Amino acid sequence: MRLLLAVLGAAASVCAANKGTAVSQINFHRDVTPILQKSCQGCHRPGEAAPFSLLTYAEARPWAKAIRESVRLKRMPPWFADPHVGKFANDRSLAQSDIDILVKWADTGAAEGNPKDAPAPRQFHNGWNIPQPDLTLEMPKAYKVPAKGTIEYTYYVIPTGFTEDRWVRFAEIRPENRKVVHHVIAFIREPGSKWLSKATPGEPYVPVKGGSDEGPRQWLVGYAPGTIPDMLKSDQARLIKAGSDIVLEVHYTASGEEQSDLTKVGIVFANEPPKERVVMLAATTKKFAIPPGADNHKVEAELTLHEDTTISALTPHMHLRGKAFEFRVVYPSGETKELLRVPRYDFNWQLSYEPVEPITLPKGSRVQCTAWYDNSANNPHNPDPKSEVTYGDQSWEEMMFGFFNATLDPQKDPDVLTRPKKQKQGD
Repeated sequence: MRLLLAVLGAAASVCAANKGTAVSQINFHRDVTPILQKSCQGCHRPGEAAPFSLLTYAEARPWAKAIRESVRLKRMPPWFADPHVGKFANDRSLAQSDIDILVKWADTGAAEGNPKDAPAPRQFHNGWNIPQPDLTLEMPKAYKVPAKGTIEYTYYVIPTGFTEDRWVRFAEIRPENRKVVHHVIAFIREPGSKWLSKATPGEPYVPVKGGSDEGPRQWLVGYAPGTIPDMLKSDQARLIKAGSDIVLEVHYTASGEEQSDLTKVGIVFANEPPKERVVMLAATTKKFAIPPGADNHKVEAELTLHEDTTISALTPHMHLRGKAFEFRVVYPSGETKELLRVPRYDFNWQLSYEPVEPITLPKGSRVQCTAWYDNSANNPHNPDPKSEVTYGDQSWEEMMFGFFNATLDPQKDPDVLTRPKKQKQGD
């Protein structure tokens, strides 16, 4: 009996030793770097949104414990879609095996390993996340951001000088100073549009509230924390008509000291006219008031589609009181299908969700969105739980947008998607 116990004890000691050896073999260059390249370095590198770089062992080692906690609790990489609703091609969430490696690496001393075992460094395009741009459009001069106060949305009209229609497959906005740039949207102002007609090209312009500066525009690309560039499929593109201007809508926020910013937009053109034109639509409303202290206030919006289309991306947008968001479609048959559920919305990460398979919607389908807001003191991001909150541009106000990419025949006007066709007399 003693012999058997001795044998079993020795065997257990060997297994424990082998297990410890296997765990201790996890190192940065061979095991951790491939995960960081795939899932982290897009943001965690110089010039990007993340607060520190993870390109090298020297940069990553001080953050080992923070990495462990962030991935163990699934706070990083940021991904908020409910896994039970829809499948998304750009899902950022880590596989459990990757989480286990990062946790064990931190728990066992965050070993460096042999640099020769590391994969080749991930290559980035001179600071761009898209291929090297064919065209870069830049604010003509830097904008001086004051140290304090409310800064209204500021617009820059940048003429393209295009003498022919151009199709855009990739586009990206690069703020120079992310510390003070809350968001930027690049719009396409087509010839004939009276939107911002009083703005001088190249000069910062703030519209007068209640003025007559409205008019049609098309979405090109947007930037906010956590957003990814506009990268369309090979047979898709956005249209910039000849003679159009690009208009930058820039939302600056004061940081306590005077700053400056020089934002630019990179564009990569399609090699040939696409099979599908992509436009941005939204189910939205401005008619809401969130009561003081309300911790689960619901707001709904709906958009009816008057042509067959497909949806290739879904982007919920709210401000600091945003709590949760849902997209669904009601088909002409009456059948309802959930498209996206975001149970924990985070204003600091404005994510888009790209379905693995495009969502085909027949004419007459209704895209419905529901947003929930937490205006209570339990919301740590709430600027003022004692105030009623209505629609507004600033972060302490609120918005409700269910943005989505829709496709149509390149020869058709995008308005056919959202405006019912006029019936001929006698029909």
